[in-house]
Amino acid sequence: MRTVSLAAMAVLSLSACSDNDGPKLAKGICTPFAAAPAATTTTAGVPALAPVAVVDGAGPVEDCLHRWAYSLAGAKDSADVVADAAVAACSSALSKWNQASLSGPAGPSDAISLISGEPTSAIAEHRNFADSRALFFVVQARAGHCAPPPPVKN
Repeated sequence: MRTVSLAAMAVLSLSACSDNDGPKLAKGICTPFAAAPAATTTTAGVPALAPVAVVDGAGPVEDCLHRWAYSLAGAKDSADVVADAAVAACSSALSKWNQASLSGPAGPSDAISLISGEPTSAIAEHRNFADSRALFFVVQARAGHCAPPPPVKN
């Protein structure tokens, strides 16, 4: 008798987990876009970043990754492939950030990553940042069915 009741509870608990209503949206998960930067050119509706004086070089890179990842999230490719495409689309912003880090104050030559504990450099950490943010934005856009960035008015 006890075996039957355990089996019945297992069936009921599994049926409670079934997704009969289709995929659920993660409400409020989408990150709003900052005011669109002035575009110098547009590619596939995604604005290119205009040159701006920014203290933190991560800002323009993150904005670019956000815009491209949301724009490409609907692709049928795996999230990591779409994230790689977003990073590739933002290579100019990433290069500018890397260039700025080379002209800044020299840090320790034997820097250690605070995340992995492995030897690293500013350029390697910038790429790690871009890879992880792009993947996050792709998954976020897919989970929340987030809209791509609004078109830029020239």
